[in-house]
Amino acid sequence: MACAVLLHGQHRLDSSRQTLRFTGAVVSFRLLDGLGGAADSGSSPRDTLAKRKIVLRELKETRFRLRVLRQTGYLTAAQDPVIEENTELMKIVAKLVRNAEEPPK
Repeated sequence: MACAVLLHGQHRLDSSRQTLRFTGAVVSFRLLDGLGGAADSGSSPRDTLAKRKIVLRELKETRFRLRVLRQTGYLTAAQDPVIEENTELMKIVAKLVRNAEEPPK
């Protein structure tokens, strides 16, 4: 779908800007929602794990979309730190998920 939207001429730049704004919004919302924010208070550990898995899935999807935009030239090297930050967030959330899935010692 990202590729189809990007191939419509003038919408190219608007789409990449939208994706960057969307990326920030998803990451901010999901991190607050799934990693101890107000929306998570009172949830069970199982609910917290489920939310973290959603965050991880969103981060993976965002990384894919950012890479597509970068490889097609809609993002420049100036936006590479955004892709790197997304990758770092993925690593952090993946570690949280792995730690939560490990049986207690």
